[in-house]
Amino acid sequence: MAFVMAAVPAQQKPTTRYAQVNGVNMYYEVHGSGDPVVLLHGAFMTITNNWTGWIEELSKTRTVIAVEMQGHGRTADIPRDLTYENLAGDVAALLDHLKIPRADLIGYSMGGTVAMQCVIRHPDKVRKVVVISSRFRHDGFVEEGLDAIAELSADVFKGSPLEDEYKKLSPTPDQFPNFVKRVVAMASKPFDFGADKLKATEAPMFFIHGDADGVRLAHVAEMYRLKGGEIHGDMMPRSASRLAILPDTTHVTLMQRIPVIVPMVNDFLDARP
Repeated sequence: MAFVMAAVPAQQKPTTRYAQVNGVNMYYEVHGSGDPVVLLHGAFMTITNNWTGWIEELSKTRTVIAVEMQGHGRTADIPRDLTYENLAGDVAALLDHLKIPRADLIGYSMGGTVAMQCVIRHPDKVRKVVVISSRFRHDGFVEEGLDAIAELSADVFKGSPLEDEYKKLSPTPDQFPNFVKRVVAMASKPFDFGADKLKATEAPMFFIHGDADGVRLAHVAEMYRLKGGEIHGDMMPRSASRLAILPDTTHVTLMQRIPVIVPMVNDFLDARP
């Protein structure tokens, strides 16, 4: 199916479809028109509860392609390991399906980690990356965060909006406990994409974090340094990558800072060499 960036007003209803990618029947939505940007949600989340408000703003000037990854939302799980590598491969395959040579990626939490894996494994398909409260190595989270992930179960989400959304949208609404186990297993498994591999990526990256978002500040600084940060920009040419740390902001409240973050994201994506 060819992908056409028609001049459709952002306020119109989105195009909603499914794409067969690597055995996954992936649900996606297309909003607006312009240069393509792919939104990658966080763990346990969906388009609706991750990107409320974001799509409306971003689609004013861009073609926004919001996806629901394996097992999340309207995309059914399959008997395949949930891994960042597999999820990144699905994103790359979706771009092929839509006949989009290259796109920008915006990923939150798990989605940001998938975005980094995508640019490492499929660099020709990615122009720029916005990484929101994510890590490229298992120890990127503070110790309390790692411990909390390991203790997560379906009982923790009982009666929560996340459970309600799953049961409302999933093709297998009775599988929520198994879904939680699968995501926790992925998030708990030690991983390391490799500092050398992240450094070697050519796509500029914009790292956006809260000052209390659970990602170690040393890890945030490491990612930014690997992409050319920590220089005196008045004395030498600076990297095309960027860093923002928002004050008084947590992992959850970060996504509510739309008036602050979206203009910075647009400025980053619009910047030309």
